Amino acid sequence: MALGGNPVFNGKTFRSATRGTQSSGPGTTLYAGRAADQQQLEHLYNQPSAGPADTGRMTFDDVIVKTLLCIGVVLVGAAVPAFLLPGLALPLMVVGALGGFVLGLVNAFKREPSPALILAYAGLEGLFVGGITMFLEARFPGIALQAVLGTLVVFGVTLALFKSGKVRATPKAMKFFMIALISYAAFSLVNLGLMLFGVTEGMFGLRSAGIPGTDGMLGFDNGIPFGLVIGLLAIGLAAFSLIIDFTSISDGVRHGAPQRYSWTAAFGLTVTLIWLYVEILRLIAIIRGSD
Repeated sequence: MALGGNPVFNGKTFRSATRGTQSSGPGTTLYAGRAADQQQLEHLYNQPSAGPADTGRMTFDDVIVKTLLCIGVVLVGAAVPAFLLPGLALPLMVVGALGGFVLGLVNAFKREPSPALILAYAGLEGLFVGGITMFLEARFPGIALQAVLGTLVVFGVTLALFKSGKVRATPKAMKFFMIALISYAAFSLVNLGLMLFGVTEGMFGLRSAGIPGTDGMLGFDNGIPFGLVIGLLAIGLAAFSLIIDFTSISDGVRHGAPQRYSWTAAFGLTVTLIWLYVEILRLIAIIRGSD
């Protein structure tokens, strides 16, 4: 590479700055070349330092924009069963749930993020969210707005606690989180199996059953719903999952992760927010169904 291999001196601006001085003789050319060098260097030194966006690194703005894009796709997908094709809400919800589950696993295990697959996941999850929201809204009017507000509140409180430094994803906390998450996943699979085979009659399976010996407590005549305890646990897990997402994003920005991984961060936030919304929606339905 010319000029000692320094890329600063290979730019078109530098070369054009010295090209017009070559007709005045060797001495004048040498002097003019040095003056141009000095001006070029002063110009470079006076420029602001390159930020992460200038060097192709992940930034908080990148993550925010891509997350909003994913949430926008979720809302568009949710509008299909809720407003465009309400008569097909149930099959669309099933397609969205199964397709979203498959693409969720694909995106989670891919080494490199794929924006197309992440947005496809968001669209399929939108079908599921729109279908289940429409179904519960028909039984409990106003539940969708309550769930949205609840999700925003939990998200805001979690973000505030993370920024204050009061809550962190420490190794010890991560161990408890993984144990609780695996236990919750096992319970959910068992509960789903019982519902599919008709063993339980409640809308949410075991979640709809009352805890024995709690009649009249907290205003529930048929006993405190088991789903109330499980729902609060699930919301707590989803909130801590947000802490993990925030930690990962902060670490990525601080360590200069490549910009493409902002899609991975956006995918993680989208998954957690959908999970949080569904858990809050289900918890509200259980409470209102016990009135």
